[in-house]
Amino acid sequence: MEKMKIVFMGTPDFAVASLDAIVKAGYNVAAVVTVPDKPAGRGQKLSVSAVKEYALAHNLLLLQPEKLKDENFLSALKQLNADVFVVVAFRMLPEVVWSMPPKGTFNLHGSLLPQYRGAAPINRAVMNGEKETGVTTFFIEKEIDTGKILFSEKTQIGENETAGEVHDRLMIIGGELVVKTLRAIEKNNYKETAQGEFVKEGMLLKAAPKIFKDDCRIDWNNHLNNIHNHIRGLSPYPTAFTEFVSPAGEKYSVKLFRCEKVAREHSLDTGSITSDNRDYIYIAANGGFISVKELQLSGKKKLSVKDFLLGFKIEGNWKCL
Repeated sequence: MEKMKIVFMGTPDFAVASLDAIVKAGYNVAAVVTVPDKPAGRGQKLSVSAVKEYALAHNLLLLQPEKLKDENFLSALKQLNADVFVVVAFRMLPEVVWSMPPKGTFNLHGSLLPQYRGAAPINRAVMNGEKETGVTTFFIEKEIDTGKILFSEKTQIGENETAGEVHDRLMIIGGELVVKTLRAIEKNNYKETAQGEFVKEGMLLKAAPKIFKDDCRIDWNNHLNNIHNHIRGLSPYPTAFTEFVSPAGEKYSVKLFRCEKVAREHSLDTGSITSDNRDYIYIAANGGFISVKELQLSGKKKLSVKDFLLGFKIEGNWKCL
């Protein structure tokens, strides 16, 4: 049986795994749609998306519209006569686009819908201390992340896992789920389930809004568990941060990438820093200490705590703001 003709839409590395899985499964990728190249960095050199790099390397037709309602773009899409559109980590599509293919347009989302609708589902799940998460495929409808569910796949979240580690695992699971979804659509062998059917009485639906810089600052008055989840949920990007303040009042902006909890009673003020200047940095919180494992001083490289302490000494009453 001839494989379906597909248009793939995506931008970052997370989407590349799905595109690669589609290509390796032998599907006919009629075109790849991604964002336009953008100036980035101090030199303002044009930066290309990870999906574009993959498409070029595999000689796939590439479309990079500035506006998704542009007539030239819409005309080019129609001429492809694709059976289905696949969307992974892309922009919100107008109805004129997602309603175009005869077999529909489906999206891969990085959560177990209807939980964590929004732009940052993986980060938010880890930040909230969830024990499991997953990926979901669903047909796109007008309201974002609300369409009828096709398939989902779960995975556990380890106590000290970072959002980056969960992201990388979901990226692979997601690629497999996209191919499973395509095969089901191809054979017309699938069930659509309204997201409301997954909502049990009394269930609280958690959102996954975009993360801004202010969301990344650590509040040392929070409980130990919440701070631990906050740090790992923002690692490696956009990264939780704080300020180390010396006894003389000097402030050093510091990003924290990895930490562990030390549940131990203490009488220190929250945010107080203790260190042996060799193996550990402990920061006092309600319920115990945050043991810092990886950190980065502003303008410097990310280091393990031992390497950091080779060049940065904490003596006297240091604290975090």
